[in-house]
Amino acid sequence: MSFNKTESKIPELAMGVKNLAALKACKEHADAVYFSLDRLSLRSRAQEITTEKLASFVEEIHKNGMKGYLAVNSVIYPDDLGELDEVLESAASANVDAVIAWDPATIIKAADKDLKIHISTQANVSNQVSAEFYRSLGASRVVLARELSLEQIKEIKNDTKIEIEVFVHGAVCQAISGRCYLSAYLLGKSGNCGECSQPCRWEWSLHSDNGAIVDIEGKYLMSAKDLCMIEHIPELVEAGVDAFKVEGRLKNPGYTATVSKCYRQALDLFREGAYEKSKIIPLKEKMSLEYNRGFSTGFYFGYPGPDSLAYDFDMNASPVKREAVGVVTNYYPKKSVAAVKLLEKGLKVGDTIIIEGNTTYMEQEVTSIFHEDERITEIERGNEIGLEVNDIVRKNDRVFRINKGEQ
Repeated sequence: MSFNKTESKIPELAMGVKNLAALKACKEHADAVYFSLDRLSLRSRAQEITTEKLASFVEEIHKNGMKGYLAVNSVIYPDDLGELDEVLESAASANVDAVIAWDPATIIKAADKDLKIHISTQANVSNQVSAEFYRSLGASRVVLARELSLEQIKEIKNDTKIEIEVFVHGAVCQAISGRCYLSAYLLGKSGNCGECSQPCRWEWSLHSDNGAIVDIEGKYLMSAKDLCMIEHIPELVEAGVDAFKVEGRLKNPGYTATVSKCYRQALDLFREGAYEKSKIIPLKEKMSLEYNRGFSTGFYFGYPGPDSLAYDFDMNASPVKREAVGVVTNYYPKKSVAAVKLLEKGLKVGDTIIIEGNTTYMEQEVTSIFHEDERITEIERGNEIGLEVNDIVRKNDRVFRINKGEQ
């Protein structure tokens, strides 16, 4: 079955990125990227974009024909107000295309600086009256709550004038719109301030009222599968969705590259009237080889059931694993050779590797290894080697080997 909706508005594809390398990985596929600074966001571990680097980062986004949205979506406490002013001033100076916010303090201060405002999913907007309320405050777009069905999204879109953005892919929080207090309660690290330690991904035990422990054979009771809506793009477009949001501000650039490319291909197929299941399933399978916890459709078609939980694993369901190998210590451009210290694993000719850093992302096969001026085919960890590379790498870039496991 194919769909012919070539006259429909194609939603914007917005990818989460953590650094310049991730930005470069999706520049050929995404219409926009969203990112955060090293503070006041729900991804406090994303430390690579600072206020000092913000202007140059946004310039790079615009140079590649994309829009850039800055997430300032943490809870704002009294002590944060001064820092909030600094962040928003930097955002205005850097010409970000919008600030993603939900705390009224952030919304008010962003509006005072004439910044465009997108309402974060943290606001849990679940109806058209709430959407219109935020439009009355000056917001131009709202990222709807993840707990809505497709029919509810369609109803909201029909009864509001604000742009609608929805999550279509990536990790799902087990709490309502990410408003989780479990990490704060157990570890003193608040998910609402960007420090979530993901206790929902832990192995849990069930205890009965009489103190007996229920044997659940090591299952992960609260670990939700990732969202994946690539098989339902026609329904999303029909609902009037203006923008697709892909979670991933902490994901590696390889994930960003693959997922953005697959969704772009699916959107292009829809635009061309050639969208059909036989062409979409291979794209979904390709994404399943990247980091994931299994796929579900979340709340789009009703309340998630047992099939939406990843009982059998805590983190990565992909058969393809990234194994840390070592670190680049030098690069010799005339020879296209990187000096690499093998700290964790050895290497052999034929291995598939990824070299990754703040501004570097490259995947290639190992073709030549040099050790003590000799060309060799294999070497153990603990040695420093010369590695022929296909592109520029930088000191302190990390080297990973791709282990494809059992296919």
